[in-house]
Amino acid sequence: MKNKWLLLTLAGCGLAGCHSAERVKTPLSEATEAIAVKVMPVQSATLRPEVNATGLLSTENEARYAFKIGGVIDRILVQEGQAFRRGQRLAVLKMSEINDQLAQAELGKEKARRDYQRVVNLYRDSVATLEQFQNTKTALDLAQRTVNVVAFNQQYAYIVATSDGLVTRKLANEGEVIASGTPVLAINETSRAGEWTLKLGLNDRDWAATAPGNRATVTIDAFPGRTFTGVVFRKPTAADPGSGTFQVDLKLNLGGVRPSVGMFGKARINTGNARQQTVIPYEALIEADGNAAFVFVPVGRNRVRRVPVTIDRFDPQQVVIRQGLEQVSAVVVSNSAFLNEQSSIQIVQ
Repeated sequence: MKNKWLLLTLAGCGLAGCHSAERVKTPLSEATEAIAVKVMPVQSATLRPEVNATGLLSTENEARYAFKIGGVIDRILVQEGQAFRRGQRLAVLKMSEINDQLAQAELGKEKARRDYQRVVNLYRDSVATLEQFQNTKTALDLAQRTVNVVAFNQQYAYIVATSDGLVTRKLANEGEVIASGTPVLAINETSRAGEWTLKLGLNDRDWAATAPGNRATVTIDAFPGRTFTGVVFRKPTAADPGSGTFQVDLKLNLGGVRPSVGMFGKARINTGNARQQTVIPYEALIEADGNAAFVFVPVGRNRVRRVPVTIDRFDPQQVVIRQGLEQVSAVVVSNSAFLNEQSSIQIVQ
């Protein structure tokens, strides 16, 4: 009998334990936990839009040196990257042919002179006619002009530097037969520090925002810690066929620094067109992709709304917004990654 009561007691305890366990496992209605966030007001500031761009250093004057006459290149006296001075001889043709042409022209001139003198004597004796006299005079003048032309061309059998500069590229080599006017050397003039330029490639919107006379701040990777000034002085109206960008040239004030053609530089151009623009902190942006992004905007005291915005540009301390926040007074600047439009928030200071 005692065993029977013991079994009933254990069974009752087991059932009670089961009911207790079931009560523990039964889910309770969970209250949504609020996410603590900080908000900041959307501000409007008077800004002068800046254009940021990169480019390569060059000089204002570029040239392609060539021989005036054709022939065989005898010597090229400079190498790529080599600096040269004004008046320095850079290349020369083989002179045998041009010297023979000059000698031939001189011989023709001497013959024309003898013929002319002979006809002059005959004309004085009324043996030669006026026509013969005039023809020989014309032949002598033509022979003199031929000598002048060949002598002039002989001077241009050399390439001589017209200013200080450096060779950026050799376009021909010694021993090549080259035609008149075919470039042999590509050069950049460097006679004055003010001739250095930074050639920038801009997109169409930035190109339209700049104008000749805009001031710029420039840094050059080769001279860390130094900042230079520049001004937009040339704005071509056609896109570069190679890169598809629109080129703007800055004239630089390097303060005595002597860089090399092709060095990399960064420019910040002040376009000078001040206007009111909307600015927000970097922390407010989420899912930025190019100029498109999103921000969370508080709704009341405990809800948020996801708002798309269009970015105008990034400043060092803030983001300039082109559109999307016209009717918004504040944005969320913390814990945005944990939010969605169903989130409950608690605004903290």
